[in-house]
Amino acid sequence: MLTYKRIFTFWTPLAATWLMMSVEGPFLAAIIARLAEAKYNLAAYGIAFSLALIIEAPIIMIMSASTALVKDRDSFLKLRNFTYTLNISITLLMIILLVPGIFYFMMMQVIGLPQDVAQLTHRACMLLLPWPGAIGYRRFYQGILIRSNLTRRVAYGTVIRVTSMSSTALILYFFFNIDGALVGTGALAVAVTLEAIFSRWMARHPVRQLLKMTESGDKSPSPISYRKITQFYYPLALTSILGLGVQPMITFFMGQSRMAIESLAVFPVVNSLVFIFRSMGLSYQEVGIALMGQNNENFRQLRNFASILGTVAVLILCTIAFTPLATIWYHEISGLSELLTSFSILPTQILVIMPALTVLLAFQRSILVNNDYTTPITIATAIEVSFIIIVLFLGIRVFDLAGIVAAALAIISGRLLANSYLFIPYYKMIRRNSVTI
Repeated sequence: MLTYKRIFTFWTPLAATWLMMSVEGPFLAAIIARLAEAKYNLAAYGIAFSLALIIEAPIIMIMSASTALVKDRDSFLKLRNFTYTLNISITLLMIILLVPGIFYFMMMQVIGLPQDVAQLTHRACMLLLPWPGAIGYRRFYQGILIRSNLTRRVAYGTVIRVTSMSSTALILYFFFNIDGALVGTGALAVAVTLEAIFSRWMARHPVRQLLKMTESGDKSPSPISYRKITQFYYPLALTSILGLGVQPMITFFMGQSRMAIESLAVFPVVNSLVFIFRSMGLSYQEVGIALMGQNNENFRQLRNFASILGTVAVLILCTIAFTPLATIWYHEISGLSELLTSFSILPTQILVIMPALTVLLAFQRSILVNNDYTTPITIATAIEVSFIIIVLFLGIRVFDLAGIVAAALAIISGRLLANSYLFIPYYKMIRRNSVTI
C-alpha cells in the first residue's frame, strides 16, 4: 500500500526542482529593477520570456510522456527521435519569429509597444534562442529519471540551473554595462543549457539499462509506434500550446490597457511570486502519473496528499498578500518603486487561490494521463484560454480596468472553469476502475 511518507519522499525532490526554478523570476526581477530604466527593462524581459514560453509550449509536456511511455529500448529510441524532431522544429520557428520584419510587426503593430521597448525586447529574445531546444532535451531525460525513481537527480539538475543562473546574472550585473532585460534573458539561456547537459549525464545509467533490454534478448512488452506516440502526445502538446499561448495574449491585452507599461512591468514580478507557491502543484502531475497504479489503486492517498498541499500553499500566500509582507516583498526584496509596489498588491490578492487550483489541475491530469485519456485535458485548457480572453476583453475594453488587474481576474476565472470541467472525465476514470472516493 502506498504510504504518505512514500508520496512525500517521491514528491519532495520534484517540488524542490520547481521551487528552485520559481526563485529565478523574483531574483532576476530584483536585479533588473536595480538597473537603469527598470520599468522598460522589466517590460521587455517579461515580453521576451512570454514569447519563449509559447515557443517551448509544444515540447514542455514531453516529461510527462517520457515518464508514462519510456519502458524499454524501442520506446526510448522512438520517443527520443520524436523529441529531437520537435526540438529542431520549435527552434526553427523561433529563428523565423526573430526575423526583424516579422518581430517588429508583432511587437509594434500588434502589441503596440514603443519602438525603444520593442528593440530591447528583440535583443532579449535573441539571447533566448537556445531556450526551447534545451527545455525539450532536459525534460525528456528528466522523465526517464522520474520513471527510474531517481527524482533527486532531477533536483540536482535544477541546483546546477539556479546556481549558473544566479552566477551569470551577478557577473553581468557587476562587471558589464548592459541592459537589465539582457541580464535576465542571458542568465536564463546559460542556466537552462547547462541543466540540459547535466540532466543527460545523470540519466546515463537508466539509459544504458533501457538500451540493454532488447540486447539481452528481452522483447518489448508492448511495442510502441510513432503513430501511438503522436496520438498520446498531441493532446498534451495542444494543451501546453493553448496554456502557454495565453501569455502573449495577456501581454497583448495589457499593452492596450490603461497603465499599460506599469502592467507589463509588474506582471512578471507578480507572476513570479505566485509561481513560487504554484510550483508545489506543478510538480505533482508526474507524482500522480508515476504512483497512481495501473488501476488507480493509490487514488485516495494521492488525493489526500494533494488536498493538504493545496491548502498549505494558499495559506502561506495569503499571509504574504494580505499583510505588510507584500510591501516588503515587492519594494524591499524585488526592488520595485513605491508606485509599482502598490500597483502589484491587488492582483496578488486576486491570485491567492491559484496554488490550490494548480494542485487540483495537476492531480486531475495525472488521473487522465495514467488512463491514456488525454483529450479532456486539451478541452479543459481550451475552455480556460477562451474564458481568459473573454474576461480580458471585458475587463480592459468594457470596464477600463488596469491591465494587470484584468489579467489577474481573467487567469483565476479561466482556471476555475477548467478545473470544473475536468471533474467530469476525472470521476469517469475513477468509477471505471471502481475506486472508492
